Order: sequence, then C-alpha cells, then structure tokens
Amino acid sequence: MDITVESLETPALTKAQLADLLFEKIGLNKRESKDMIDAFFDLIATSLVDGNDVKLTGFGNFQIRTKAPRPGRNPRTGEAIPIQARRVVTFHASQKLKEQIQNQSSNTSVSF
Repeated sequence: MDITVESLETPALTKAQLADLLFEKIGLNKRESKDMIDAFFDLIATSLVDGNDVKLTGFGNFQIRTKAPRPGRNPRTGEAIPIQARRVVTFHASQKLKEQIQNQSSNTSVSF
C-alpha cells in the first residue's frame, strides 16, 4: 500500500493525520479511524510500560533499556548532581526502513 504524505502541512506526521489517511485510503469512518490509531498507540505504550519490547516487522523495534545511575553536574553552577537510574525507550529502525530512507530521500511516498 502506498501512502502519499505530500499534503501534510507540517514536517511531522500526527495521529490526526494518520486517522485522516485511514479514512481516505481504507474507507473507515473518521471515528473508527481515530479509535484505531488511538488503540494502536495505546497497545504499544502499554506493552512498553509493562517492560516488553515492541517489534514491527519492516519498520523497527522499540526497546526498553534501563540506564544505570551516574554522576552529573549542573551546567550553571558546576555542582555535582547524581542522576537516578531510569528506564528509557529506544528505537532501532529495520534494515528495510533504512534502505527506503536512503533510496527514496527525495520521494515523499512510503510503502509498507
């Protein structure tokens, strides 16, 4: 399926724009489109919060990583401040996505 994003007014693709694209390309009504996008991102967020990685074939992987505590400093005062251990989300693009980005840098059409 080709999704052309030439009509986007901002350089970022928003959830509302994704819902509009579902409405236009698939024919879902606007409410169903919005609900589907919200449910998709809620599932991803819930899985990550629960400590599970999310793997989207052909797109990439979202992984939870635990960062160890480390010393830091206040840039204004130079005072040493400990940085707490924390969990962060990292994203690693799939090889297929990387190739599409390299090969179609001037084209605004994306295929999944």
